[in-house]
Amino acid sequence: MRPPRVLPRSLAGQLFVMQALLVAAVVAGCAVFAYVSGRAQAEETAKRQVRTAALAMAESPSVREAIRTPDPSAVLQPYAERVRAETGIAFVTIMNPQGVRWTHPNAAEIGRPFIGHTDRALLGETFDETYTGTLGPSIRVVTPVRDGGRVVGLVSAGITVERVSTQVREQLGALGMAAGAALTLGALGTYVINARLRRHTHGMNARELSRMHDYHEATLHAVREGLLMLDGRRRIALVNDAARELLGLAPGAVGRRVDELELPAALTGALLASEPRVDEVHLTADRVIVVNTSPVVGGEQRGTVVTLRDHTELQALSGELDSERGFSQALRSQAHEAANRLHTVVSLIELDRVDEAVEFATAELELAQVLTDRVVGAVGEPVLAALLLGKAAQANERGVELVLAEDSLIDDGALPDSLAPRDLVTILGNLIDNAVDAASEAMTGGAGAVVPGQRTAARALVTVTARTVGGELLLRVADTGAGIAPDDADEVFRRGWTTHGTGRGLGLALVRQAAYRNGGTVTLDRSEDGGARFTVRLPLTGRPAHEVTA
Repeated sequence: MRPPRVLPRSLAGQLFVMQALLVAAVVAGCAVFAYVSGRAQAEETAKRQVRTAALAMAESPSVREAIRTPDPSAVLQPYAERVRAETGIAFVTIMNPQGVRWTHPNAAEIGRPFIGHTDRALLGETFDETYTGTLGPSIRVVTPVRDGGRVVGLVSAGITVERVSTQVREQLGALGMAAGAALTLGALGTYVINARLRRHTHGMNARELSRMHDYHEATLHAVREGLLMLDGRRRIALVNDAARELLGLAPGAVGRRVDELELPAALTGALLASEPRVDEVHLTADRVIVVNTSPVVGGEQRGTVVTLRDHTELQALSGELDSERGFSQALRSQAHEAANRLHTVVSLIELDRVDEAVEFATAELELAQVLTDRVVGAVGEPVLAALLLGKAAQANERGVELVLAEDSLIDDGALPDSLAPRDLVTILGNLIDNAVDAASEAMTGGAGAVVPGQRTAARALVTVTARTVGGELLLRVADTGAGIAPDDADEVFRRGWTTHGTGRGLGLALVRQAAYRNGGTVTLDRSEDGGARFTVRLPLTGRPAHEVTA
């Protein structure tokens, strides 16, 4: 039976075990080193101690005098024991040149041969060795006693190896306590550090963290929604591919501050804001972006998570849908009016006033056909022609007359495929809508940014010019409204600028964006009737984008 697989320890636990073993190994290594060096030092100290004692006794005049006596042991034994007791060494042995002992800690050993080497001392040399004698293994020093230039005796002083080992063991006990304290402190510090690491890694192990990183990277690059993460200093900490494309960021954008990215001021302000932003619409050079921001809760250094959604296509589709809705309303209104007119014609016929019925019906048809013939004859582009006819019907419902300028002319096929019909609808549709609003308000006394000294228009009129000239498509919309105040001339293309209340102010910004996207320009001046006049110029061949001016 296959044993169950043991779950891998968390990353913090693995690091704790590794660090604890490392600290234990370091402490153990230091302990062994200290033991070895301590033993060597203890042996060296013992050698120096016994050497000093042996040399001092060999140079003592009383020792030489005692050697000259018939019974040297009677004088030297008490002297040697006194020196041994005072110095704390294990033994002091004084002997004749033949190695027969005169002194020994054990009196029974006096008169017996010395156990050890004496050859080098007989030649006048002082030497040390470790040798096993009657007291066991010992570290000893042997030195000659000279009298008149000849060796008359030998002195050997020593410390047993057991006593040296006892001293080392005492030192090792103190070292062990220090090592235990170091190991405890090291383990405690390691535990504190790893507890902190465990909180940050949520108890996951290295394999889980690696797998999460792989999933994170795959998800980050797979989502089509832009994702931007800012740190506490408002620097880009993370950005995915979609966000790079939406904001037009260079590859080295990570680590840069938001205010260094040359984004539109309104968008930069939204990214730098500390409070959350929900579904805010912002315009870049060529996109409509919906921005959501949320502050990061927790952590040492707070930041912001930003999501970006591309609404460029959706906004264009919304504009087309609004136009289609307007066309439908205009058609319903025209159907209602046509029914009224048909009833009028029928009633005139029933009253036997046939001539008046024919004249009434013919006049209505001529009015509708004139504009249709004018638009179809001058504008060969089907999208623009349909847009103009639909907007004319909408304007008529509001009491505004929409006319096509006499010099308008766009041949069929004159517009290149690179010039998207959707952009034409965005540009011309928004300009006509604004112009109809302005002309209608001027006639009805509605609110608006009235230019000082502006006269009231005799009728509500919107004039549209559409023609190709000099390799450019020129679209111009003029109205008989109140015009744009000089102070607002630079602000009309900014997102949110409007004179019609909240929820408006995106149309002219979209006009500017569409013109810029197609390499064109937008200008604003005063029409001949005193209202506003917008002129859009779009190149019919590929050109670099121009700056949009007002």
